[in-house]
Amino acid sequence: MTNEAASPTATVINLPSAKKGKRRAEDKFGAAVMKHGYTILPNLLMEAQGRLEIGHAEFNVLVQLIHHWWEAHEEPHPAKESIARRMGLSPRQVQRHLTTLEKKGFISRVERFSGRKSQIANGYDLMPLVRKLGEVEPEFRKAKEQRRIRQKKVEGAA
Repeated sequence: MTNEAASPTATVINLPSAKKGKRRAEDKFGAAVMKHGYTILPNLLMEAQGRLEIGHAEFNVLVQLIHHWWEAHEEPHPAKESIARRMGLSPRQVQRHLTTLEKKGFISRVERFSGRKSQIANGYDLMPLVRKLGEVEPEFRKAKEQRRIRQKKVEGAA
């Protein structure tokens, strides 16, 4: 018996990739655009916008807040002026939309201070929005399941 190790040889066979189409964000928007980053947004927020009675400008403000929500345990804290600049509105208009979102129970403002009395940009607690989405999710899940069942019936009849 010898202690020589046999040198394994392998043949690599390139298989064709089974791409389902161009689903990657870079395929849709291009690499240059995607290098600027992206924001994760739950589909349910868009699907339930009407049901939750979120106006179009309020929705845009929510998206701006979500854009700044980097850590789950920290409130986003963009300046109203930054949101206004991005949306093409005045800071006062953004303030009104934030007030409306707060009155409707989608956000809670969190005052923030630097030092003793120097107030800085408010933080915005988005957990009320998360809870509201959780409350309507069963309704949307049930509707989706009913559509799936109807579709199967149609496909079965054909």
